[in-house]
Amino acid sequence: MITAGLITGASSGIGLELAKIHASKGENIILVARRKELLEQLQKEISEQYSVKVIVFAIDLAEVDAAKRVYEFTKSQGIFVDYLFNNAGFGTHGKFNSFPVEKHMEMVQLNIKVLVELSYYYLKDMEENNSGKILNTSSTAGFLPSPYFANYFATKAYVNSFSQSLSYELRFTKITVTALCPGPVKTEFAKVAGLEDSKMFSKGADAYSTALKGYNGMMRGKRIVISSFWLTITIKFILPFVPTSMLLKFVGKDKTI
Repeated sequence: MITAGLITGASSGIGLELAKIHASKGENIILVARRKELLEQLQKEISEQYSVKVIVFAIDLAEVDAAKRVYEFTKSQGIFVDYLFNNAGFGTHGKFNSFPVEKHMEMVQLNIKVLVELSYYYLKDMEENNSGKILNTSSTAGFLPSPYFANYFATKAYVNSFSQSLSYELRFTKITVTALCPGPVKTEFAKVAGLEDSKMFSKGADAYSTALKGYNGMMRGKRIVISSFWLTITIKFILPFVPTSMLLKFVGKDKTI
């Protein structure tokens, strides 16, 4: 049996950087995403640079049985996933009813359902070995509501709550669960959400530094990693005192951000 870290959404952005960071520690990795060609390019690059085993499993995680298929694949290969990076996800920007219900359910599937299923399957193996770490890519969006991002912010609120609760359940084991909560990051997220021209994202953090903060926080066993000092101050010491009505008005005042 070999050990490996599994990264979903590994073809770009934070997931790609997490894959490189983990491999740089001498760890084997499993790259999971929809775009096989990009995964194979990354596989070649990482295996040559770090001399670790890099396995590609191309799958559309929006499919209903995707998480189970990923788990069954790793079991069939005799792999113990000791690091699980639940990174896959996307968002949409606009009025809730301006998108088909199928798009909203796809977001719930990818941002929540796949994350929960993979955590469930791999946590069972981790508990048998009393060893393992889970890093869930969430967002500071999970700490507040947002008109025009209603479903996306709600999915991240779920991830934040789920991660912290699971972390507490496992406090007497050698297994940790961490939620990485960045603000805007320069990744494909902005393009998918239709915000390519948004100043918020053009001035956002880079994917590597964000991934590194999350990775280091995971290694220290932190429950929540907020990607910047000022976001930490805002979320912990300012938001609790802002009335919800005022917060909604502020966050939703500009539909185009």
